[in-house]
Amino acid sequence: MRNELGNAITIRFALPAEELRPYVTTYYCTEVAASPKEPVLEDYLHPEWANLRFMDEGWAQSAIGDAPLEASPAFSATGPTSKAARFRIGTGRSWGIGLMPLGWANFVDAPASDYADRTADGNADNAFAAFQPLARALAASTGDFASELRLIEAHMAQIAPTENASAQAIQRINAQLVDPELSKVADLADRVAMNVRSLERLSKRAFGFTPKLLLRRQRFLRSLAQFMLDPSLRWLSTLDYQYHDQAHFVRDFKRFMGMSPTAYSRLEKPLLVAAARARMAIAGEAVQGLHDPRNKGS
Repeated sequence: MRNELGNAITIRFALPAEELRPYVTTYYCTEVAASPKEPVLEDYLHPEWANLRFMDEGWAQSAIGDAPLEASPAFSATGPTSKAARFRIGTGRSWGIGLMPLGWANFVDAPASDYADRTADGNADNAFAAFQPLARALAASTGDFASELRLIEAHMAQIAPTENASAQAIQRINAQLVDPELSKVADLADRVAMNVRSLERLSKRAFGFTPKLLLRRQRFLRSLAQFMLDPSLRWLSTLDYQYHDQAHFVRDFKRFMGMSPTAYSRLEKPLLVAAARARMAIAGEAVQGLHDPRNKGS
């Protein structure tokens, strides 16, 4: 994609092997050739599950919520988020791996709540030791998309997960969270056959947040996804049916994105709209947080 300022942006997604889809949403490669008119692009990531990003040193600056922008490490490990992440990038290239909650529980040696709404240096944090060899391999690679994707796939096959004691419960919770009919924590607990206290403990450990906040986030993401696919829509036509009225949605929007829907709609979105459409074409969902862990197809 090339925009009116001459920036060339390419975002490509690939699905993991079928046996890894309960653990990984997608692999994705972003390439930017910024123009002299706009050498730095700025955009906002919506709340999502955890992501591991491998990038050119010094390529990006990012901040979650109202934190100040900081240089992103070459191996950037971001936990699940409930706030928008602002980022700035120039000419460069990155690879990303989106982790489902079950992926976090299997591949990362720390509770998700410890990394919720924050980013760590994956090369310096042993919680992400399973991916440090991949970070080194990608940093040394001069390959193209296909060869680097094969490198990622080979690494993921090598660290393919063993059975996690909580795997079935995590998958059941995740599957219910993507059901648009679910709105209450008590109903979620009933559906996954857990008491509320046990549900809350597991939710924080694997998903990063309480069930109440997760249900609220999912409701918001369903509405945002419609807008990302078609920014010409009015917000009222994108609202999830669980919203009582527009004011209810506006409160959620400010909570999760840190600004009003009107302010967000006025922003340039040089990467996120293109990414939403590319993700939808490959994975069937415009935003990562709506991926169904039971989906075995493309």
